[in-house]
Parts: sequence; C-alpha cells; structure tokens
Amino acid sequence: MFAVIKTGGKQYKVAKDDVIEVEKLPGAAGASVDLTEVLMLSDGGKVETGSPLLAGAKVSAEVVEQTRGDKIIVFKKRRRKNYRRKKGHRQDLTVLKITGISRG
Repeated sequence: MFAVIKTGGKQYKVAKDDVIEVEKLPGAAGASVDLTEVLMLSDGGKVETGSPLLAGAKVSAEVVEQTRGDKIIVFKKRRRKNYRRKKGHRQDLTVLKITGISRG
C-alpha cells in the first residue's frame, strides 16, 4: 500500500516504513505527525484518487530529526555593470518516518 501526499508545496509517494525529508514541520524528535493532505491511495490493484484530496484519509509519521539541507549559492551578475551579488541558503528540513496509512 502506498499514498501520494502533499506537504510544503511538494508531492511525495510514501509507503509504510519509508523515511523522507520534507520542508520544516513543527515538532521535536520522536513527536507524531498526521499528514491529512492525501491525494491518492493505492492498495494492490485498487486505486483511490481525490479531487483534489481524499476525504478522511491520513498518513501518520514520526519525526526522526530536524535538520538543514545542503548549502546552495545564489549568484547574480550583470555583465559590464560591475553588479555582483552572492548569497547562500540552507533550507530547514524535517526527517519523517512513515508509521501508517489509513483510509479514514
């Protein structure tokens, strides 16, 4: 059984015991989180889709840790104008372990 969920403006295909990194969610390590924005559920050959969300469906997860992503460099330049800007960015992330999927 797997589900497609939406969190942080992105979609993830998850199954039980998967470990995923999503944009920061509130909660300390060991806390339980319910993700209610479920777009699709599949159990073998049976597929249920929402329009856009499935009513009552939820995915339960446990927060493994709060971490930060790799640094990316944002560099802007306009040629011949002596204009250069350099910035770095690290995204805050939450590592989740999927504990269950329910239809509701």
